[in-house]
Amino acid sequence: MEQASAFVVATRTALSQLTALGIQYSFSVIGAILLLIVGWAAARLLSRWAHNGLSRVNGIDATLAQFFSNIIRYAVLIIVVVMVLGQFGVQTASVLAALGAIGLAVGLALQGTLQNIAAGIMLLVLRPFRVGESIETGNVSGTIVDVGLFATELRTAEGVYRLAPNSTLWNVPITNYSRLHTRRHEISVTLSADQSLDEAEATLKSIARAETRVESNPAPTTYLADFDAGSAKLTLRYWIKSAQWWAVSRDMTKAVKLAFDKVVEEEVPADAQDDGPASYTP
Repeated sequence: MEQASAFVVATRTALSQLTALGIQYSFSVIGAILLLIVGWAAARLLSRWAHNGLSRVNGIDATLAQFFSNIIRYAVLIIVVVMVLGQFGVQTASVLAALGAIGLAVGLALQGTLQNIAAGIMLLVLRPFRVGESIETGNVSGTIVDVGLFATELRTAEGVYRLAPNSTLWNVPITNYSRLHTRRHEISVTLSADQSLDEAEATLKSIARAETRVESNPAPTTYLADFDAGSAKLTLRYWIKSAQWWAVSRDMTKAVKLAFDKVVEEEVPADAQDDGPASYTP
């Protein structure tokens, strides 16, 4: 009988303790759920505000805006999780210390990746090149296809796909062939001693003026680049649109070659043409 009474008392005591614990932790659970709901909504709202605000800033790439908005979202969620753990009596200071240690370890393990991310952010902010532009660095050249946070995609002149880590593009000088509206091109010809320098200059300028894709401002110019006792090097300098540089420069080189072939044929007598044309090198 006494054992039964002791069992009943122990059971009642355990139930009362469980009830007290349930009441105590029920408020903690309800508070944690409310914190999670409010924190999740706040994270999404702040992330959206940051994304919209950064998207309206001139020069901020969409990828960069999304990256910073995601950082804000995850930072808010981490704070919310730490607050939820504090609801259940977990020492948040130790949690924060553990997160810091984990972050340090991950940072040391991913030094190269983080370096690419930092370089990607700088490339997206400063914009030394954009999609569609043709660039060249010490080891990389091609047309930009996409600029990401980790790497940049390019298409080479041969039609080959190339992926370059952002750190390799940020730490070296970059030549952007498409950024400026116009580019200069030069064609040099070597005249023999019996060829007229004035006539050669007039021929080069007339070829440049006849090509409608050559810019009139600044006007095409010629200058004597070099000479010796037996020859002279004459150079034509003109400007063309960057998007048309390759096509126009090839067409102009061909036009100069044909024009000077014709000049040589007219100057050489018919009975002396078997000896070959006079010396010139377009």
